[in-house]
Amino acid sequence: MKIYDRHSGEYIETTQYGQGKLLFLYNNPFGRILLKLAINPATSRFYGWLKSRPSSAKDIPDFIAEHNIDMSDYVDRTYNSFSDFFTRHLREGARKIDMAADALVSPADSKLLVYSVDDDLKMNIKGSLYTVNELVDNRTDVSCYRGGYALVFRLCMDDYHRYCFIDKGMVVSSYKVKGKLHTVSSISKDYKIYKENARAVNVLNTVNFGEIIQIEVGALLVGSIVNREINSFGKGDEKGYFEPGGSTVIILLRNESALIDEDILEQSSLGIETVVKYGERIGSKC
Repeated sequence: MKIYDRHSGEYIETTQYGQGKLLFLYNNPFGRILLKLAINPATSRFYGWLKSRPSSAKDIPDFIAEHNIDMSDYVDRTYNSFSDFFTRHLREGARKIDMAADALVSPADSKLLVYSVDDDLKMNIKGSLYTVNELVDNRTDVSCYRGGYALVFRLCMDDYHRYCFIDKGMVVSSYKVKGKLHTVSSISKDYKIYKENARAVNVLNTVNFGEIIQIEVGALLVGSIVNREINSFGKGDEKGYFEPGGSTVIILLRNESALIDEDILEQSSLGIETVVKYGERIGSKC
């Protein structure tokens, strides 16, 4: 898998965490039998329980070394379990939130792909055709998103798993959609994961970008999606976090509400993800 580092201008070759096991589950006939068990939320809850046990803390040093995680970005403390480490906090100043009023920022450390929403409210995400209605489980009026963008921020296991609000504003509505928990990598391309997976849907009224929809999507072995219960928020305020497992944040923007940076659009047109950081500018207000 090739991703784009916009700061160095270079492409980076990466591998999927647990790729061998995932290929077995999704491509092997016997593996696909086990897949039905693996994507069940009960399995993820059990995995989350195991990773919250004190004994799981022994896995932390090897995980840090394997993924070359820069621990100077994080609060210096002792972690009581792997889950405790997974939901770690950044140290103050480790990420700079672009606070300019016109700046559209990334909600998370992640790999970003941008898709256009057509006039039929459809978009082609990683080879699967989705409608905006499918993403929100047909429970929200999405007619105003014709001609807009779907921003898909994919978090890997080694990423910082807390995410923020991209602007100041108010929460209009929030609800959870029950579902399965497929991996959010290209290995699950034969499944409509953003329709099938468990997710949290949030309609937000923002000051600079109008109404947006932010969707947190669960993934294989994600313990849970934990969001703060608040009515108003500031730009860069923490919105919530994912418990163990790779995960995704999707942001839907209305037509002519924002301009996405050209380098990100260019890479997205090639199907290549761009590495972005929590609070980093990725576009601007129209």
